[in-house]
Formats: sequence, structure tokens, C-alpha cells
Amino acid sequence: MKVLVVVAHQNTAQTSFCHAITQVAAETLKSTGHEVVLHDLYAEWFDPMLTQEELAADAPANPVIRQHIDELIGADGYVIVHPNWWGQPPAVLKGWIDRVFRQGQVYRFGADGSVTSTIAGRKALVLTTSNTPREAELGLYGDPLENLWKNCIFGLVGITDFVRRNFESIIMSTPDQRETWLAETRALVEKQFPPA
Repeated sequence: MKVLVVVAHQNTAQTSFCHAITQVAAETLKSTGHEVVLHDLYAEWFDPMLTQEELAADAPANPVIRQHIDELIGADGYVIVHPNWWGQPPAVLKGWIDRVFRQGQVYRFGADGSVTSTIAGRKALVLTTSNTPREAELGLYGDPLENLWKNCIFGLVGITDFVRRNFESIIMSTPDQRETWLAETRALVEKQFPPA
């Protein structure tokens, strides 16, 4: 399988726990025979600004966005890694979704409002981090990231083979806890993307 791995974390020194998760996910995929296409959106200075010209479904994409669209369409699966940022992905990742999950190329609306997609039936794994303890996240906010990824994004484009795991609380975790989470990351990747 070809798996597109995208990480969005503001720590451009790549020392965040999100980067550790990404490294483990990519290494696990490669070690089990999968091809990995990796993008670190902050390190690449990905421009999240959706322009008015890009709103048209048939508008041409600039070369960078065209590459990302082609990689999204060409992948058999997706691993997305990011922190919970005010109940959302960081802005650069939201901009990546806006510009790359492109209407007219990745998905289309039919006259009856139905959606067809070039990536339907693929697999997705979303790994997020947060500082809010799980009970507080669910009690206060209802886990908006689960709804966003499962229903609003991947659900819209026909990806139902979806798993998300949130690791929390990062600021209260110990080195041993983080090692356990990285081992869990390996297991999640292997389960969602079995060895080739």
C-alpha cells in the first residue's frame, strides 16, 4: 500500500510528541512493506490560504497543491497526526484540508446532493494529542475532533474504515507513559495497515 502521512505541529524543531508519533508510524509502515509519502506541513511552510481563484471546482491548482492532491488521490490510506488546538486541527492542517480535499477533484456533489469521491473506500488513522484529560474533553466538549475527522471529512468522502486515537494528557504524562503510547501507535498502524 501507499500511505500518505501528514503531521501538523507547530514545533518545527520536530521534537514534539506528535513528531515522535509520526516517526514511529512512518517507520512501522516502511518496516511492514508499505510505501510512505510524508509531509510535515509546518516544516514545509505549507500555505494554508485558500484563494478565491481556487474555489471553482475546475480551477487549476498551483504545482505544490497539485502534488498534494495527486498524492491524496494516489494513496491507499492516510495517517494524520496533530495536536488538539482549541478543539480543532492547527490552522495549517485545516488549510491543507481546504486546499487539497478539493471539490471537483477529490469529491463531487451530484445534482441530488449526493457525493462521489475518488478516495472512497480507503483507510484512515488519525492520531491526536491533547493536554485536556479525557473525562474533561468528553464532558465539556464532546470530542469535536472525532466528529470532524470521522464524519465531516473522511465520512463525506466515503472513508468509513477509520480509527482515531487521542493521547492525553501530554503535559501530565511521564516518559514511560509516552513510550507506552508509542508502542500503541505501532500496534494501531499495524492493525489499520497490515503487513504487505
